Amino acid sequence: MKAASIDIGTNSVLLLVADSSNSDFKVLHETQELPRLGEGVDKDKRLGDESCKRVINVLKSYKTYLCRHYPDLVEQTVVTATSAVRDASNRNAFLASVLAETGWKIRLLSGGEEAQTTYKGALTVLNTLAHEKYLVLDIGGGSTEIAYGIGVSLISGISIEMGSVRYSERYFLKPKVDPDTVNKVREVVREIFDANDSFMKPFKVVGVAGTVTSIAAVSSGLRKYEANTLNGYSLTKSEVDNCIEQFIDKSAIEIEALNPLFLKGRGDVILAGAIILSEFLLWCNSDSIIVSTGGIRHGILSYF
Repeated sequence: MKAASIDIGTNSVLLLVADSSNSDFKVLHETQELPRLGEGVDKDKRLGDESCKRVINVLKSYKTYLCRHYPDLVEQTVVTATSAVRDASNRNAFLASVLAETGWKIRLLSGGEEAQTTYKGALTVLNTLAHEKYLVLDIGGGSTEIAYGIGVSLISGISIEMGSVRYSERYFLKPKVDPDTVNKVREVVREIFDANDSFMKPFKVVGVAGTVTSIAAVSSGLRKYEANTLNGYSLTKSEVDNCIEQFIDKSAIEIEALNPLFLKGRGDVILAGAIILSEFLLWCNSDSIIVSTGGIRHGILSYF
């Protein structure tokens, strides 16, 4: 059965069209835009007017694509939103605007639902084993989800108010980030992970979302986005830390120039995401993380 889903995150808005017939999940189309809905939300606790307009314009473009290529899926498209919308005082106005402008009613996920759908979606595109223990990490712009389970069955999950956009706006106030600030943020992140040490070990560690996939793409030397190549890629902590060293003392423009294909639109937030990823691997006592291009947009389709 063909279906479409859209995941509105703090930094990105992602469209997925997939066919899940006969217990097999086949991606037919994927699109990503980075309108950064959560810009300023950590400080102001509201969605900015320009941010909302950018997101609505992206949604309109996705609807145009679906009307042209998959008209039967338009009305059934599942649209979800997460941390930035959850945290905003004007979220109801945003939800109403999206409905009026696009005809889509957004499903606002709780932190727990976000962890659950992320876990399911992450493993959908990997060759998972029914008896294997998995720990899935999703570093978003506004929050980070950690979910634990066996096979594709979730056991528990948490959502932490710690993300690449949120921490960049909170701690990286200068155009270039110095080593002392990086170490300070490392300490903050480490304390948060240590306070949430409640998951069973050992497990296979899986990572999803833009920070993980972008760093993996850069580290693996990809010259174009190839989901099949990234899925299952073993991203080492050394590769993550090497990226952090490259990003220190560089402006957002300079960071994006290192790899315009995969870092464009992420230059000012990728360092914070990389720090969270590095500290997560330290917390897990793991030398690497398995990359998955799956996520909420994949997982949510299993519930509809």
